[in-house]
Amino acid sequence: MSSDFPAYAPSEEHELLRQTIRELAETKIAPHAAEVDENARFPQEALDALVANDLHAVHIPEAYGGNGADALATVIVIEEVARACASSSLIPAVNKLGTVPVLLSGGEELKKKYLAPVARGEAMFSYALSEAEAGSDAAGMKTRAVRDGDHWVLNGAKMWITNAGVSEYYTVMAVTDPGKGARGISAFVVEKSDPGVSFGPKERKLGIKGSPTRQVILEDVRIPADRIIGAEGTGFKTALATLDHTRITIAAQALGIAQGALDYAIGYVKERKQFGKPIGDFQGVQFMIADMAMRLEGARQLTYHAAIKSERAFHGETVPDLTFVSSACKCLASDVAMDVTTDAVQLLGGYGYTQDFPVERMMRDAKICQIYEGTNQIQRVVMARQILK
Repeated sequence: MSSDFPAYAPSEEHELLRQTIRELAETKIAPHAAEVDENARFPQEALDALVANDLHAVHIPEAYGGNGADALATVIVIEEVARACASSSLIPAVNKLGTVPVLLSGGEELKKKYLAPVARGEAMFSYALSEAEAGSDAAGMKTRAVRDGDHWVLNGAKMWITNAGVSEYYTVMAVTDPGKGARGISAFVVEKSDPGVSFGPKERKLGIKGSPTRQVILEDVRIPADRIIGAEGTGFKTALATLDHTRITIAAQALGIAQGALDYAIGYVKERKQFGKPIGDFQGVQFMIADMAMRLEGARQLTYHAAIKSERAFHGETVPDLTFVSSACKCLASDVAMDVTTDAVQLLGGYGYTQDFPVERMMRDAKICQIYEGTNQIQRVVMARQILK
């Protein structure tokens, strides 16, 4: 094991980063969270604040103008933003999701061209894998890319694309050799401004309403051949390798949502009085709070552990259990977030069920963490295969 990275304990620098991002989130992001949710609008204030403080894409290496922050630092940023506003946390999270395929498999010129604008805050980067008939079975995608001289021509429609229409760049998976199944899929960078690119209407969602989710529609989109990410036919392999790293960011988002709900519930039970004393004095309430905090801390430790393994893998180490721990932390943290936010609503009683208090929003936001980047049922399939192989 390399001595360059800690086991999984955050360093002093990590904790200073947490203080910085928490203060920023509480002052610049949290005040807009309820209105962003209510009006289902993009949290521009959050993007502006994150870019102004160089916290919108901290994972991008210094070689491409980024901070070069490690995976644990990225987790902490996403966690702290999600504690204030889950929709806003998808800015750093999806910037990582969209760029990791380029970081893992892209050529040097592609990295320089597309990572630098993201690092400068001039563009965001989304990830387009799923389709209407290709969700958990992502290899069943129908989007095609056909070589035409020095170009590729893409046709198809990608579904459930986070921050679609706002992001300038998209990592798009498309079939280049229909006879080869998953080995016939390649990855490409598509730009929002490419002729033939359009977007479907915004999905009307239960939660994360401030982050637009739309189809990305590709109609005879002609792109230069050098926009392929890695070798032809390696796209699906890149997609799976990407998810090993980015499931951890969804775990981070889930941790933040749960922490926000727990913090609010603790404050409430200390103040709310019934039968002449704060309800936090009642043992039944104390047991609920204890269970919420215990399970959240367990999920956090697993997520931080996975983040350190992700960092090692990015530095070229062989990490045989990365797939297992990344699936495990995503699955555990999102299940915990759903339970913690539901309990927070319960602790607030009738108030918890109203939009005057933030925990109902947090409960709605938590649900998606059990679904996207692989449902938790698929995570259990992935984990079982890793254990049994």
